Amino acid sequence: MITLVRPIKFEDVDAASIVFFGRFLGFAHEAMEHFFSGLDGGYAHLIVGRRVGLPAVKVNMQFHAPAKYGDVLRIETTTAHLGNRSATLRYRMFRERDGVQVAEVEHTVVTTNLETLSSCPMPDDVRAIFSAHLLVDSPAV
Repeated sequence: MITLVRPIKFEDVDAASIVFFGRFLGFAHEAMEHFFSGLDGGYAHLIVGRRVGLPAVKVNMQFHAPAKYGDVLRIETTTAHLGNRSATLRYRMFRERDGVQVAEVEHTVVTTNLETLSSCPMPDDVRAIFSAHLLVDSPAV
């Protein structure tokens, strides 16, 4: 599991001062970039330098409790499924102040050659990161 701690900013909330639901996808993407920080050059080098992408093909979200402006989220990222060319990441998001889970996102990605925009075999170093955080028992959201 890789953990990212992120404050809720003013730009993340709606008029009710709770996180707008669409922002949780942005938080998941931030956590995914952090998840790959162990790659040589990080996630940015994977995309820009190596021209290998991980576009989303499926996203599922569940909400459990509100997060408000000023809260801090702890986002725990794990691999829920690992295939030959695809993987599913699971992001569990908790309020730091009380440990309550506010949301869970599952996000399936496919390794893609960004020159041809077609799926490609998963690079060994990318597979190693997914594998290192693979859940043994991972029921779907």
